Amino acid sequence: MSAILSGVWEKEAEAGGRATKIPVTVAYGDGIGPEIMRATLRVLEAAGAPLEYSEIEMGEAVYKRGLTAGIPDSAWESIERTRVLLKAPITTPQGGGYKSLNVTLRKTLGLYANVRPAVSYAPFVRTYHPQMDVVIVRENEEDLYAGIEHQQTDEVMQCLKLVSRPGCERVIRYAFEYARQNKRRKVTCMTKDNIMKMTDGLFHKVFDEIGAEYPEIEQNHLIIDIGAARMADSPEIFDVVVTMNLYGDILSDIAAQVTGSVGIAPSANIGNRAAMFEAIHGSAPQIAGQGIANPSGLLLSAVMMLVHLGQNQLAERIHNAWLCAIEEGVHTADLFTEGMSRAKVGTEEFASTVIERLGQKPQRLKSVRYENVGAFAELAKENTAIKSSKRATKTLVGVDVFVHWKDGCANDLADGLKRIESAELPLTMITNRGVKVWPQGHAETYCTDHWRCRFHANSTMATKRILDLLERLDASGIGFIKLENLYLFDGEPGYSLGQGQ
Repeated sequence: MSAILSGVWEKEAEAGGRATKIPVTVAYGDGIGPEIMRATLRVLEAAGAPLEYSEIEMGEAVYKRGLTAGIPDSAWESIERTRVLLKAPITTPQGGGYKSLNVTLRKTLGLYANVRPAVSYAPFVRTYHPQMDVVIVRENEEDLYAGIEHQQTDEVMQCLKLVSRPGCERVIRYAFEYARQNKRRKVTCMTKDNIMKMTDGLFHKVFDEIGAEYPEIEQNHLIIDIGAARMADSPEIFDVVVTMNLYGDILSDIAAQVTGSVGIAPSANIGNRAAMFEAIHGSAPQIAGQGIANPSGLLLSAVMMLVHLGQNQLAERIHNAWLCAIEEGVHTADLFTEGMSRAKVGTEEFASTVIERLGQKPQRLKSVRYENVGAFAELAKENTAIKSSKRATKTLVGVDVFVHWKDGCANDLADGLKRIESAELPLTMITNRGVKVWPQGHAETYCTDHWRCRFHANSTMATKRILDLLERLDASGIGFIKLENLYLFDGEPGYSLGQGQ
C-alpha cells in the first residue's frame, strides 16, 4: 500500500473480508470535462475498480459565483480527506484577475512532480515517430508559474521567476528514481542556463550533483530551444526528460502532439501527501456537448491513478483494453484517418469499445505490465527527501534601485543619480530591460521608462547606507519602484551582471 495513503484506506476490511472501496475525489470540470469524465468512470466501473467517488465542483461556475480561486472550501476538504483527485479539464475565465486553478491545486497540495508520458501507437495512430516512448517530468511549483506579477511603470510589467534549491532537488531526484524504478536508461535535463545563469543555472547544477548518485543511468543536458527542436524532430533519442515548469508545459505538449494527438496524453501530479491525475489538454469548449471528445487522456490518467493506488493488475487490464481499441482502428474524430482507422466513434461509443475488450491484450501493439506496486506514490517518500544545505556567509555589498523615469536619456538619469550617490555607495551602472546603457551606452539601444540603477560599495556595507540613499533619492524627485540588495554568498556574487557589462 502507498505510504501516502496510509491511514486513509485499507485494502481489506477486517469484518466480512470484503474489499474496502478506495475514496477518490472527482471533479467533472468544464467544456468537454463532464463528457470525458462520465466515459472514464464507466470504464473504471466496468473493470471493477474498487473506488468510492466524492464529487466536487470547481472551475468556471465557481469563478463566476465570485470565488476568485475557482474552488470552494468543501472541495478542499474532500481532497484533503481522500488525498487523490481525478480531475477533468477546467476553464479559467479570461481577464478579471482570475488565477489558474490548475496551478493553485498543484502548489497548494505540494504536487511538485508532473509526470507526463508520451508514447507513439504506430501504425494505428498517425505519427512520423513510431519508436517514441518519452516520459517528461516537469517541475510543478516554481519558475514563472509562481505567478508573481506587477506593473512597474506605465510601460513595463514584471513577472518574477523563482527557483529554489529544494524545489530543484525534489523534482530532479524524482526523475532519477522514476528512471531507476521503471528501468529507463537515460535522463535528460533541459534549461536555458546560457541566458539565465542563476535560476536555470541552479537547476542544471543540482541535476549534475544528483546525477552523480545514479552512475548506471546515462545523463545529458540540453539548452531548451535545441532540446525542444529535437523533441519535435527526433523524439526517439529521449527517454526521461526533467525540466523546469514553463519549459515542461510546452515540451510535454510538443511531445504529445508528435505522438499523434494531445488528446491521448495523460499526466500524474505527485506530491508527498497527495496526488492529482488529469489529461494534459484543455476544456475545448468549442466541441463541448457534441459527444465527440476523446476520453483517452483522462482514461489513461485514471490508469496512472490506479498504479498510484497499488491497483496494478486493474491498471493493466484497462490499459491493454484501450490498446486493443486503438489497434482495431476504433477512433474518435481527433485520431481518425482515412485508410488507417476502421470506425469513427463518439465519446461514449469509444468507452464502450474499451469496456468490451476488458481482459484482452493487443496483438500488434506492445501490451503493458505494471510491475512496480504503488510506483508513483513510493517515489514521493524518502527518495525525494531534501538534504539540508549549509548556510552561506551573506555579505551586503550594494543595491539595485529600480526607478520610473522618462525625463531624458540614460546620461541625464545618471547625472541626477550622481548627485545623490555617496563615496561609500557610488553609482556603477544603469540598465534598461537588462542591457547596460550607462556608462558607455549606445544610442541605438531602445529604452523604456523602467531603469535599474546599480550602486556598488567598495567593501562590506551596512543596511543604513541603502536607507540613506533612498531618502536622498526620494528628495530628488526620481521615483523609485523597488530595490534588490546585492549580496555575496560565501564570497561569490549572488547577482548577475548587466548585459554588455
